[in-house]
Amino acid sequence: MRPARVDGVGPDGKRPAKRRKRCAEAARQNDVNDASTASPHLVIMAAGLGSRFGGVKQLARVGPDGEAFLDFSIKQALAAGFGSVVMIVRSDIEADVRDHLVDQHGEGLPVVYVCQDDLGPQRDKPWGTLHAVLSAADVIDRPFAVINADDYYGALSFDLAADYLRGIDPGRSANVAFEIGNTVPPSGSVTRAVCAVSEGRLTSIVETEDCRRNDDGTFSAGGVEVASTTPVSMNMWCFDDAVLADFNERWDTFLAANADEPKAEAQLPTVVGELMADARIVVDVVRSPERWIGITNPDDYELAREALAG
Repeated sequence: MRPARVDGVGPDGKRPAKRRKRCAEAARQNDVNDASTASPHLVIMAAGLGSRFGGVKQLARVGPDGEAFLDFSIKQALAAGFGSVVMIVRSDIEADVRDHLVDQHGEGLPVVYVCQDDLGPQRDKPWGTLHAVLSAADVIDRPFAVINADDYYGALSFDLAADYLRGIDPGRSANVAFEIGNTVPPSGSVTRAVCAVSEGRLTSIVETEDCRRNDDGTFSAGGVEVASTTPVSMNMWCFDDAVLADFNERWDTFLAANADEPKAEAQLPTVVGELMADARIVVDVVRSPERWIGITNPDDYELAREALAG
């Protein structure tokens, strides 16, 4: 079941030539580069605008050798047993991302490029993380993990994700959750997706403002003190590819209600919550002890470089 709603679909029901050409190219790359068809995909969402950062945040060079966050993720995922990378970009940054990955990983990287804006309807602002994943549906043919391009998740997180995906069944999925104490900055507050967990399974995710490290070393979320080990979602998900049919159905429903809303976004956590409520999927929580690192504002850049300097 493929995502339907593409601008410019002709009377024969075919997709625009640009979309067909890129997906055909992606499929050939996948056949050539992915030697292990049993190994999961790593799907990297790199099409965001990064408006608060003020530049192409996906390629910000935060590592000692000029690495961006996504370079650490790619190296750590491949070492953990992922077989290939699906890189979701915008058409206006595709060439820059390709050049960067060749510079960092060489020509032999098992990577497929997909442009999110090839999947319509067309507008300036991307349609959200659900839409991003569906833009890559043509090349996702096995279990996969989804991550943000501009976050550092740590090697153990990819080990945990790969282990989970090796035994995944249809109807099951996982969120690789981080401890809130490993995700908040030394000072100031941030918004975090706080997870409620029962018997190892996710029951809800609540976007919570004012998550912070207090002066006395404790932590709080939304003005309430919480344990440092409280799990939060940093958008690292594990899915069986059968879930794409459910994602497509939810996207069609969302688009029917929001086609004329210029800022409406279909977000992956929201849809996962809906599928949980409808008993369509079960979401296991896989806890990572890694420290998460990211940049939201320009001031975060030097903090990230210092954290990754070692």
